[in-house]
Amino acid sequence: MINLGAKAVLVPGNFPIGCVPGYLVKLQSSDAADYDANGCLVWYNNFSKKHNQLLQQEVLWLRSQNPGVMIIFADYFGAAMQFVQNRKKYGIDDPLVACCGGDGRYHYTEAGCNKTSKVWGNPGNFASWDGIHMTEKAYSIIADGVLNGPFADPALLGSC
Repeated sequence: MINLGAKAVLVPGNFPIGCVPGYLVKLQSSDAADYDANGCLVWYNNFSKKHNQLLQQEVLWLRSQNPGVMIIFADYFGAAMQFVQNRKKYGIDDPLVACCGGDGRYHYTEAGCNKTSKVWGNPGNFASWDGIHMTEKAYSIIADGVLNGPFADPALLGSC
């Protein structure tokens, strides 16, 4: 993009994938130590954090090589953890449960959300639509955190 003339580039980090209902079902463990206080898979979130750390190092290198370009790192992990850790503040019933799916603990099914699935309520009260994809509500919270802070480095609004 930079070689094509881009003067501003947003580099998105990874989400807290250890909190995604589909992965919580597929990678479930009987060991309580595999989960954090929010019910997310610790090792999978550590993987996301490590990915983001290495990505931020590359962003710093790109900035050093392209001083005339605004390269912004978007901390999707931190932005998403807002509604995982403070679900009531954001009006989310349970951030680890899908709105549309099956009857299991996380409402996730391999078939996804289809004509035989159950819709468990108002999507505005959920962070996950089908156990893999987030809802409009979740993306809105993430976008607000990236646009208005503090989940962009440097701050996004006013940078471009």
